[in-house]
Amino acid sequence: MTKKVILTGDRPTGKLHIGHYVGSLRNRVLLQNSGDYESYIMIADNQALTDNAHDPEKIQRSLLQVAMDYLAVGIDPKKTTILVQSQIPALTDMMNQYLNLVTVARLNRNPTVKTEIKQKAFGESVPAGFFVYPVSQAADITAFKATTVPVGDDQEPMLEQTRELVRSFNKTYNTDTLVEPEGYFPPKGLGRIPGLDGNAKMSKSLGNAIYLSDDADTLKKKVMSMYTDPDHIHIEDPGKIEGNVVFTYLDIFDEDKAKVADLKAQYQHGGLGDVKIKRYLMDVLDGVLRPIRERRAIYEADPAQVLQILKDGTAKANVVADQTWSEMQAAIGINYFD
Repeated sequence: MTKKVILTGDRPTGKLHIGHYVGSLRNRVLLQNSGDYESYIMIADNQALTDNAHDPEKIQRSLLQVAMDYLAVGIDPKKTTILVQSQIPALTDMMNQYLNLVTVARLNRNPTVKTEIKQKAFGESVPAGFFVYPVSQAADITAFKATTVPVGDDQEPMLEQTRELVRSFNKTYNTDTLVEPEGYFPPKGLGRIPGLDGNAKMSKSLGNAIYLSDDADTLKKKVMSMYTDPDHIHIEDPGKIEGNVVFTYLDIFDEDKAKVADLKAQYQHGGLGDVKIKRYLMDVLDGVLRPIRERRAIYEADPAQVLQILKDGTAKANVVADQTWSEMQAAIGINYFD
């Protein structure tokens, strides 16, 4: 039986945080170790450049940082191919062909792109590369004939655009070369976690994130600064757990659900202070992050090893992507010199 193929990845615009861990990284390790999938993880530097073209150093600095985060959480290069997007030439060739099969009107209707354009306040100055990045993503996915793409709920429109391009290509050129991918979604409620400030999204740009690489002192400072219940002024006051980030994190990270339920009851009744509950959360988070930090330190001490892992993974990925592009050329009829 042929294994299913997974393609996923991240933009290298900074170190990864616990939101990435909960929303995707933890699940990637489980899928990798299941033995049911052939896994590819892409560091999407080309995509990152679509809105950071004037700050390439940011992408360069982040490349190894993201790779170290992957390795630290348990992504195993013996089981998963880790690759760098810009170093796979076939992806650009494939995207160019897909651009002939999609209209500007269709790209304009993509709700994910519309939302991100608004968030980034581009106005009328949307970079063309950013506007067409769903087409670039389609190339990434189809180059490896991915059957499964782990995404958040907000990324479903991007995946549907890929499926449309697959159907359009196969129909236009009377072929079955490309594969329609399915989404693999995180359990309900775990696709995104709030930031330290209570903002609905943990984000590098908002400065409200706990990074996988944060040391114990940094973790302590961040946890102690967390948003709780602004009306819970005195220990004896009843407190609210709805919208209280500390309890949201405990629900996600503490495996002792009975203990969390007891703490919630105490807090709601009155008699449990914010400092005490934050200290408890700090211990829980440190239990999760300490082994990740320790593994990361090994790779930080040997960046050449990390670069070699990326080089080897990218070389392996190039063989697969080149084969898919060769099949596409044959289907289109532009394999003139074969």
